[in-house]
Amino acid sequence: MDVITTHTNADFDSLASMIAAKKLYPNATLVFPGSQERSLRDFFIHSTLYALDVERMKNIDLREVKRLILVDTRQISRIGKFSEIVSRPGLEIHIYDHHPASSDDLHGSLEIVSEVGATVTLLLHILQEKKVEITPDEATVMMLGIYEDTGNLTFPSTKEEDFKAAGYLLRKGANLSILSNVITKELTAEQVFLLNDLIRSATRYTIHGIEVVIAQASLDRYIGDIAILVHKLKDMENLDVLFVLVQMEDRTYLIGRSRIDEVNVAEIASEFGGGGHPTAASATVKGMPLTEVHNRLLKTLGEMVKPKKAAKDVMTYPVKALTPDQTLEEADEVLRRYNLNVLPVLFEERVVGLISKQVVERAIHHGLRGALVKEYMTTEFSVVSPEAPFSQVRELMIGQNQDLLPVIEKGRLVGAISDRDVIRVLQTEMTRSIKESTALDGQPLYARKKVIAKLMKERFPERLQHLLTEFGRVGDELGYSVYAVGGFVRDLLMRVENFDVDIVVEGDAIRFAEEFEKRFSCRIRTHKKFGTAIILFPDGLKVDVATARLEVYDSPGALPTVERGSIKMDLYRRDFTINTLAIQLNPKGFGELIDFFGGVKDIKEKVVRVLHNLSFVEDPTRVFRAIRFEQRLGFQIAKHTQNLMKSAVKTGFMDRLSGGRVLSELILILQEEVPTQALKRMRDFHLLTLLHPRIRFDEEVEALFEQIHHVVSWFDLLFLDERYERWLIYFYGLIDFLKEAEIEELCQRLAMNEKLRKRVIEGKGRIERGLLQIFSWINAGIRPKRSEIYAILNPLSTEEKLFMMAKTTQTETRRYISLYFTQLKDARPLLKGTDLIEMGVKPGPSIKEALAALLKARLDEQVITRQDEMDYVSNTLRKEG
Repeated sequence: MDVITTHTNADFDSLASMIAAKKLYPNATLVFPGSQERSLRDFFIHSTLYALDVERMKNIDLREVKRLILVDTRQISRIGKFSEIVSRPGLEIHIYDHHPASSDDLHGSLEIVSEVGATVTLLLHILQEKKVEITPDEATVMMLGIYEDTGNLTFPSTKEEDFKAAGYLLRKGANLSILSNVITKELTAEQVFLLNDLIRSATRYTIHGIEVVIAQASLDRYIGDIAILVHKLKDMENLDVLFVLVQMEDRTYLIGRSRIDEVNVAEIASEFGGGGHPTAASATVKGMPLTEVHNRLLKTLGEMVKPKKAAKDVMTYPVKALTPDQTLEEADEVLRRYNLNVLPVLFEERVVGLISKQVVERAIHHGLRGALVKEYMTTEFSVVSPEAPFSQVRELMIGQNQDLLPVIEKGRLVGAISDRDVIRVLQTEMTRSIKESTALDGQPLYARKKVIAKLMKERFPERLQHLLTEFGRVGDELGYSVYAVGGFVRDLLMRVENFDVDIVVEGDAIRFAEEFEKRFSCRIRTHKKFGTAIILFPDGLKVDVATARLEVYDSPGALPTVERGSIKMDLYRRDFTINTLAIQLNPKGFGELIDFFGGVKDIKEKVVRVLHNLSFVEDPTRVFRAIRFEQRLGFQIAKHTQNLMKSAVKTGFMDRLSGGRVLSELILILQEEVPTQALKRMRDFHLLTLLHPRIRFDEEVEALFEQIHHVVSWFDLLFLDERYERWLIYFYGLIDFLKEAEIEELCQRLAMNEKLRKRVIEGKGRIERGLLQIFSWINAGIRPKRSEIYAILNPLSTEEKLFMMAKTTQTETRRYISLYFTQLKDARPLLKGTDLIEMGVKPGPSIKEALAALLKARLDEQVITRQDEMDYVSNTLRKEG
């Protein structure tokens, strides 16, 4: 027998989850393990909406239960008599729950646990994946479950998935009128009197600096929906923490609500045999007087409420500081003398920046000993007041990777909190947590991981998903940790299709690739100098594999020296935080997202940010890449990163770049679908004049770029399957107003090879001559033959013709070029040279001349069919004869 059950004092989420589970296990029996909440009982009594086939607990022979399906709970203390069989050998247990882990949790062969607002939400996701249909009546009950457990989608525990589930249920016909009648019933007279008693009895206690309110009442008979009264009381008085104790008959009902991290009401309720969420929980206590429950609650709060630390409790003072005009050499001396990692920078007693030991040492390594602190200090940072809660301090320093947090009072620096200060506090909390409770597999409860395996399954084709899994398995066998990294991960989180896979292994990448090649249908190319390999698959898929490495720059703008390192070191060498994300591929941690540097946060906030203040000094090409990513992704370059870019240009580091590296970055920018905004940003950062002093990007050039974009878009829509280099068309636009000598200088600055230099310079000449010829026709009122248009345009490259089309202001010119691409380009005679010889044309130059004449006749529509061509040749031969 299969049984679907839930927790005692079942609520609407319990009922909704049981109904959803029944869709997955159609042969299972529904059983409530104990009583239901009054609101649920009333629903059964008064509603004809849903005829639910539920078996009574007393009719269940526990010996016959082979599989137990638990929904909305996994606590052994909350499943009534079913707790008697959970340890029986051979019993299969499946669990679907949304509650946090607790000390008396059961474990099953199948566990689907996610901290969403309601259990029915996660079950609905499974039903949708399996394409299981639901009726409008079922949708209504499921919506009741979501609404009750999320407080009409307003509780802090509500997640995005709950809103999506509610929307799905609405589409499936959930009846909002019934929902409104059940959820928003007017308070009865008895409930009003009880609420009044609770308000009168509410008492405030300060426990470890946190205000906790306890309200209590005693009734001689049962009144339902106490949770509604607790919610109203909490909102009326705007309370952070509230506990309500109501004694009815022989039981005391404890209900807790909390808005703050320091008070986890689920942990406190569990001490009374109950459970729930950190923000909302309850328990039912039998055989204990109300006064005793009250006293025990106060004792439990004293033991379990975490002391509320403030910034003033953990800060260091007085604080060593620098001024903006001190040199980096002086900063290095202060950092070394006092063994500090970060120093605040003060101007007129106001904190204007932070500078780290790492930045100072690396700058000195690059010969910047005499540079000023203000040129390399971080100007984007957070501050707190002395009364700021430690939770805020922790979020700023860990969540936002800030190594020193200034504490400011009335505009003045009164203290600072270092990462060491935060670690000391966290270490104390961790030690206490480990002693109090441990999660599965010996992992402490505070260890939290973000796993995105589900997102990978949703976004990646099955074959790619399989390949990523196999990469991890091969890594395991070699003893290597294997990660997917970079833009592949960034675009996954942004829901952008990108199957250009980059793999990093903590080990020998070449050995990894060779081992992979032995097992799968693929071939590899290796680069021993860099410790990298490329895995090539028959269908064209290409996977780059690299050894985790760090890069050391011997001088600004130089190419780096590569050394083997860890995944963290490998990610730290990358350009921007949004590109520092990695996904573990080894089986044990498959799908775990690794984010050392706040990349997820910057993706959410749409910010391009460098990892450290010397990023543009070590590799100035990152200035171009910052602009490219900003425009491609629709992000914004962080203010401090912009300041560092301006400093790199101002101090001349961009001038040290080789022409080839600048050309490569320029090509990448011009290859973007719409490079206009990127060029404007290059102008704003004075990067265009680095290419050539005469290059400009004013309104005239911008208008030309817009026209190029329109022409290229038109050409792409023709689906001619003709390859062309988009960047070159835009490059012609960039140099359009330069003289030939200036273009020569630009080509030399960009270190163009002879072939490309010739292509650019001669191409510009052909463009100008072509436009001049067509203009002379238009000016003279001549309507050229189709063969004349072909003769002018055919020798030009596709890029040259498209630029002509964009540059011209003449409608006729555009029409001629359009005619060439759509009708003339692929024109060919139907007759071949052998056909002409058979017809009497002498072998040799005459064949070429005849074919040219045939093509001209076909272009001018003098011949259409093969017979027309044969007649044309015969007539020509007759005339010559």
